[in-house]
Amino acid sequence: MNFRGWSIIAACVAGLASQAAMAQDLLKLAVPQRGNWDTGMPDVGQKAGIFAKHGLKLEILYTAGAGETTQAVISGSVDIGLATGTSGILAAFSKGAPVRPFSNSMTGADDIFWYVPEASPIKTLKDAAGKTMAYSSNGSSSNLGALALIRQSGVEIKAVATGAAPATFTQVMSGQIDIGWSAPPYVVEESRAGKVRVIARESDLEAFRNQTVRMNFTNMTVLTSKADQLKRFIAAYEETLDWMYADPAGIKTYAEFAGITEDQARYIRDTYFPKNNLIPRRLSGLDNAMADALTMKFINSPLTKEQLDEFLKYYVK
Repeated sequence: MNFRGWSIIAACVAGLASQAAMAQDLLKLAVPQRGNWDTGMPDVGQKAGIFAKHGLKLEILYTAGAGETTQAVISGSVDIGLATGTSGILAAFSKGAPVRPFSNSMTGADDIFWYVPEASPIKTLKDAAGKTMAYSSNGSSSNLGALALIRQSGVEIKAVATGAAPATFTQVMSGQIDIGWSAPPYVVEESRAGKVRVIARESDLEAFRNQTVRMNFTNMTVLTSKADQLKRFIAAYEETLDWMYADPAGIKTYAEFAGITEDQARYIRDTYFPKNNLIPRRLSGLDNAMADALTMKFINSPLTKEQLDEFLKYYVK
């Protein structure tokens, strides 16, 4: 074959590749806490080519917590919000916001924890009367967790929104906040090295241990106009989850994404994120979640059966 023939073939191949790239549908995501194992799945899966295989290109906006994420979804500036506290989504829905959850993000409460500097006199929350305790943003699972832990402690502690985990760490170590919140990979190494001391975990709350505490959600516009893209997103998300637990390349890709070592990534995955807790089709403890949301005044009254059916209408089966 002459040079011209090879050129025609090369041009055709390039054209097909270009068409394939153009065929990818864009989905915009709001994702809290960049670097976390669970919220990192879209970024890691995209780097691995999994979302592209399902005809999707993701544009990811990282937020400081559920408040920013929820507003972005309600306003339509993004298509999907990830890893947002169930109570926060219930609150938005109960106020008439056009949002619906479509899958589990986290069931159980093995990842979020609260800590103090090693030199702090605070050993448990009962020692923290009159002190400040951090959470990320209003409506987040760390918000509900902080309020529930304070209530369980029986002492007066002021809950304060401090944003993302790295910013919170700075505030704790500089003395602006007494008790910080975090989730892996942040502050894990400082805890292992003895620089800070973990004094509470969300899993200290019995009701949270088998509760779907965070959900992935979207708005009605996406549900009606991008149903096929959403279905492919869930399929790619599930494939990414399987890959991150089964293939060593998943650990390597996440470690590079989070800026940590592969050993640290493996420790975080195996210690804080049992795979069963992240399965998208899982849903449990919703009655407890609603009761907690009511107690902590996220909602004014329980959802009726009809409202609950509508709330879960698009949840993946």
